[in-house]
Amino acid sequence: MSASRALNTPAQVSEEILGRVQEAVNATGYVRNRLAGALASRRSRLVAALVPNVAGPVFQDLIQALIAALGSAGYQLILAQSGYGELPEELLDAVLGQRPDGLVLAGVVPSARGRERLKSAGIPVVETWDMVPAPLDMVVGFSHEKIAAAVAAYLIAAGHRHLAFVGGNHARARRRARSFVAAALDKRRPASRRAAAVVVEAVAAPADVRSGRDALARILAQQPKTDAVFCSSDLLALGVVTEAQARGLRVPDDLAVVGFGDLQFAGDILPALTTVRIDSAAIGETAARFIVARAEGRDVAARTVDTGFSIIQRDTA
Repeated sequence: MSASRALNTPAQVSEEILGRVQEAVNATGYVRNRLAGALASRRSRLVAALVPNVAGPVFQDLIQALIAALGSAGYQLILAQSGYGELPEELLDAVLGQRPDGLVLAGVVPSARGRERLKSAGIPVVETWDMVPAPLDMVVGFSHEKIAAAVAAYLIAAGHRHLAFVGGNHARARRRARSFVAAALDKRRPASRRAAAVVVEAVAAPADVRSGRDALARILAQQPKTDAVFCSSDLLALGVVTEAQARGLRVPDDLAVVGFGDLQFAGDILPALTTVRIDSAAIGETAARFIVARAEGRDVAARTVDTGFSIIQRDTA
């Protein structure tokens, strides 16, 4: 019994017993049979997370926060890549087949059938990286529409009138683009407070610096008067800034640029990138806390949490 407690709930035993058990584990090479434990307790102590791109820098803080928060509660994270389209049903089958105690979706859009599968799986599900109107279970994230409208207002207030949006060719980026255009051209506002024109340029996801350079080239060919660009990622924004400088344009005097994500390099490039900051770590920590609470039979009072965003003003806009 003491050995079991030391291995499963070490906080419940003394340091002496914990040390003796650990010595025995080291001496014998013992590895716990988690499958047997899961069968006995009906809990796997595994939590799955699906993200569009596991290598995408914008998701790294979220993943690290999930790993840390779940690990401190005695859970392990299974990570899978879904891509930027609709969630593949075979991937969902594979993940649910591991019998996780919970599932985190980061910017992943399940099909109608997938949503029904998840609802009937009987496990807590947290959708993140969005504010969906009809969540499967719980949602922790931010509004893409509000972000786009806020950036449009920010650029127009700074005197820019010929705007452009560069984003991926997936659902979230398209929603952000529609909101950006609608806010920029809102005819309910006086002419002095709305844009004269807005260009939208879609790029293949996952986007990179080259995508941003090529996108700006196409935008300027279509609308040479473009004086501000909002990008759906900081990598795209870096590409736009690079292409602008290569063409002899001054940033922000000739072309203002706003990114999204506030990645580590954003404040260190020249000129420093103005961008939208989201609290990825808070999203991950909250999602993990929700999953653990529900997996252990505790209710979650507020199942919808908007973590918000902020525009970080630097040198590019």
